[in-house]
Amino acid sequence: MAPRTDSLGNPITLHDQASATALNDFVEGFIACEARAVNVLNAAADPSPIVQASCAALHMFAESADAPRNAQPFIEQALAHAPEASEREQRFVAAVAAWVNGDLPRAIALHEEQARLHPRDLASLKLGQYHLFNRGDSPGMLRLALQALPAAAEVPYLHGMLAFGWEQCHLLDRAEDSARHAIALCRKEPWAHHALAHVMLTQGRIREGADFMASVSDTWTDLNSFMVTHNWWHQALFLLEQDRHAEVLALYDSQVWGVVKEYTQDQINAVSLLARLELAGVDVGTRWADVADHLALRLADHVLPFLDLQYLYGLARAGRTEAARRLLHHIEAHAATRTEAQERTVWQQVCVPAAHGLLAHAQGDWATAVEKLGVALPRLVEIGGSHAQRDLFHQIWLDALQRNGQWAAVQNVLQPMVNGQPESVRLARQAGGVHTALGLPVPCAHRSPP
Repeated sequence: MAPRTDSLGNPITLHDQASATALNDFVEGFIACEARAVNVLNAAADPSPIVQASCAALHMFAESADAPRNAQPFIEQALAHAPEASEREQRFVAAVAAWVNGDLPRAIALHEEQARLHPRDLASLKLGQYHLFNRGDSPGMLRLALQALPAAAEVPYLHGMLAFGWEQCHLLDRAEDSARHAIALCRKEPWAHHALAHVMLTQGRIREGADFMASVSDTWTDLNSFMVTHNWWHQALFLLEQDRHAEVLALYDSQVWGVVKEYTQDQINAVSLLARLELAGVDVGTRWADVADHLALRLADHVLPFLDLQYLYGLARAGRTEAARRLLHHIEAHAATRTEAQERTVWQQVCVPAAHGLLAHAQGDWATAVEKLGVALPRLVEIGGSHAQRDLFHQIWLDALQRNGQWAAVQNVLQPMVNGQPESVRLARQAGGVHTALGLPVPCAHRSPP
């Protein structure tokens, strides 16, 4: 096998030199959130370990119950030929193998070691961030990305990864600086757009956020379905805060749902947006039914607790009560069989009560929803997902409090949110209803200059 380098300068060992193009499509496509990452499958006949491990990783990103089985032949081939590869490639193979085998602590440790020894292996770095994100470890995400500076400082996608790490650690000024630097290096950097959307939503910069996302949306071409639907989902959140409901529904129909309906992330974007619309008092018509048809195939997945909770709520909101109850039973059974300490704790102590609370809310059992979600919410970061994504569960809990008549508690939770989001028409409207119910003066609507 003759050595050469990938597009980031990392030496690669290939049986077939023609595989270099497909491998670079994976490396570049993965860090740029572009659909061409799948092109590595075009080189699947090449037994080179780095090619086979990349194919295995691609299958694992399906986040489905059968993903490890589909990845298995590729990772077995990679392991069989691993002695022929470089030490960097062997570590990447071992990390993907750990992922396929469900050993995420080992996978993360290997990606962290890779970042120290080979800071320009940004595909490994981004994969490590993915695992840390799914375990709620945002400081780990940031620490991992910082390892690549200054070795890869000229790569815009590194600064996008840094931006999201800073944002998830609540270091918003640093996040914005990194995101804007990434965009200055490459205007088409959708992960940096995404990180900046998080910053602006958190800081209550609603109009600015909507304008910014609209201004860069022309670059959201040739992306993987998660990235394009998720950035439009973020744009929908800005519009939802402004009570622009017809526009949100139109975005749902044209950009958020329907790109790759079979994909987990497209499904949870749909569940989350429909749920938020309903919580804002919007009639979403028959839209739940189509989503539920796809969620009904997820009852035995249990890839991530964050995903399972949204599958369950979507099924319940669609009136698929029996399927939702079956999923709840499967979640409890899955939680009981976990052996890795952190995974067991998260499934049993966070996911199970949250699942009970979500099902209760969907069925109108407000007291149980308040109780069970109240148990889970303080530890919800442990299930993964971003602040913006997990906010759905807080909104559901707040709705349950209100419907259960716990108006004083609602006011105590809601008013600080209104204070922090003075441009949010949605929150101001909600607060007005709460104050009326409590016999208090309705706060004056915040008016910003046009």
